[in-house]
Amino acid sequence: MLNTDAFFSDGTQDYRNPCEPLPYDTVTIRFRTGKEGIDSVRLVTEEDFWQMAMKESDSLFDYYENEFELADQVISYYFEVYGDSKIWYYNRAGAALELHKEFNFMITPGFQTPDWAKGAVFYQIFVDRFFNGDVTNDVVDGEYSYINTPVRKVTDWSKYPDSFGIGEFYGGDLQGVIKKLDYLQDLGIEAIYFNPIFVSPSNHKYDTQDYDFVDPHYGVIKRDGGEVLALHETNNRQATKYRTRVTDSDNLNASNELLIRLVEEAHKRGLKVILDGVFNHCGSFHKWLDREGIYEGMVGYEKGAYADKNSPYISFFRFKEDRWPDNSSYDGWWGHDTLPKLNYEESPILYNYVMDIAKKWVSPPFNCDGWRLDVAADLGYSKEFNHRFFRDFRKSVKEANPEAIIFAEHYGDPKSWLSGDEWDTVMNYDAFMEPLTWFLTGMEKHSDEYKENLLNRHDIFFQAMSYHMSRYQTTSLYTTMNELSNHDHSRFLTRTNKKVGRTDSLGPNAANEGVNKGVFRSAVTVQMTWVGAPTIYYGDEAGVCGFTDPDNRRTFPWGNEDMNLIDFHKEIISIHKDYEALRTGSILFLEGALGFISYGRFNRVDKFIVAVNNNNYEITEVINTWKIGISDEDTLCRLLLTTEEGYYREAVVFHTENGILKITMPPVSSVIIKNIISP
Repeated sequence: MLNTDAFFSDGTQDYRNPCEPLPYDTVTIRFRTGKEGIDSVRLVTEEDFWQMAMKESDSLFDYYENEFELADQVISYYFEVYGDSKIWYYNRAGAALELHKEFNFMITPGFQTPDWAKGAVFYQIFVDRFFNGDVTNDVVDGEYSYINTPVRKVTDWSKYPDSFGIGEFYGGDLQGVIKKLDYLQDLGIEAIYFNPIFVSPSNHKYDTQDYDFVDPHYGVIKRDGGEVLALHETNNRQATKYRTRVTDSDNLNASNELLIRLVEEAHKRGLKVILDGVFNHCGSFHKWLDREGIYEGMVGYEKGAYADKNSPYISFFRFKEDRWPDNSSYDGWWGHDTLPKLNYEESPILYNYVMDIAKKWVSPPFNCDGWRLDVAADLGYSKEFNHRFFRDFRKSVKEANPEAIIFAEHYGDPKSWLSGDEWDTVMNYDAFMEPLTWFLTGMEKHSDEYKENLLNRHDIFFQAMSYHMSRYQTTSLYTTMNELSNHDHSRFLTRTNKKVGRTDSLGPNAANEGVNKGVFRSAVTVQMTWVGAPTIYYGDEAGVCGFTDPDNRRTFPWGNEDMNLIDFHKEIISIHKDYEALRTGSILFLEGALGFISYGRFNRVDKFIVAVNNNNYEITEVINTWKIGISDEDTLCRLLLTTEEGYYREAVVFHTENGILKITMPPVSSVIIKNIISP
């Protein structure tokens, strides 16, 4: 009898070789079936089909293969399986009697993402809140005004951010990161992703002031001087201290030199460095607009477009009215006048400038390893232009540094940008953060809503993951940035308390109350064993809580870390890094029930079973481990167990019976089990 549960193929090396082929390469496609009921298997593309030949068998499966030569065009394919007087179709949606072509496997010849990024462990740093390594560059009280609020230096590192903490600065900087590189290396991190570090007046720095230089408040202030604003003054033309700090060439060049040193030190430790590129908009402080008059009359700087219609930067922005000087009618992103939208369509000079910026920071002497692109889908005034921009952006980056990665921030279907000529991959909200959050906590990712009907729903979890993963080609899927938390959403640990609200409505202490570290450990277990690049938001590993921004941007609790959680992260990161199957292996959903999910990660050598019990009671479940090639002759060993109380590395041996593993799991627990390879 034909067993459709035995059908399997994907885009990994074991089932497509090479998995990232070049144009005109010969590709071997592999398909797995059960031992009974198969009459024949066909590989079908839009242009042709081939009868596949059975090339290999083991005790559980038969393996069919076919070779064909690619052209230089995208190709989609699926399988037809003949047996039991039926034709079954198989693609990324699984086996079905009706073909849904939108789920077909795809190959884009020449679309390759850097191998170092596949399954790499990333660490996201919001610089102002990580570590203060140089107090001489700290923002001082009243140094300037930001959104009509005088900025101030927070002297209590442990203070929670204010609900409208626009002008708060804690003093974290690049020197602080350098001092903590050994910590990151010891944790097991392989790449750092920085929130923006270029000159900017805000603590988040998503309102760039100068793309060519690292902010001296994060870098080096060699020449200081000037005055802070008088009490109640908000006119930044009087902020001469700020002007000196952010326009003086000695400060700017020294800050860039510090980034060079940071990257060199990171590379010595095997750490990559990713920068945040905010190219959809800049900031109202930017020298091109200069609404605040920071650059007014300064040697070496042209007049800004806000003050002067004859500014060389006038075409960089779209003005709705002709009312200079001090023309505030420019387009702002989502109407924010602090975030003027950049007008690439009407300014080739701006376009080429940003393409040069794309090259600059991934080239010597900076040698950064890629870009994360902020609100990337919003860039430009049309979809057609947006795609043109990112095709050129990719060329600029990859010509300068072929091993650089390009991540994009994106909500929704990213497929049209992931065809091999624009982004490499995305921050993985749809196919990771959101489905996992709903399943484990029932919470929306901002902690703005609780949906009990999504909590513990294994079926919805698997359906969402399956659909959204199908929108990626394999090369993008294995480099997706899989985060539990980040600077835009509540901390995952806070979501485990199921409190709906934000710091301005509930107060920051509510974010710490009633959290469940067992649920958090289960989430990390999935993060470190799922397909993609697990990305830790600084402080998550130390037990930091927080509602959505600004509360999620609390400082790293140096000296008050949850050391058990840190040790847990070290252990599970080590497991992730030790096995290629957890970086680039196949994934197969296994069994699920209310509050229970299980799945396999596997390649031809190593086979892992991952299971999560999110119920607050013990359960016993059966898992069809034969589906990932585990036979009754194999010995299985538990590598890790997590519970509400902690985590355990004691080895426990399991055996299957008739291809089935029977497992009892404590309340709120997760487990990683692996086959033992005989020497």
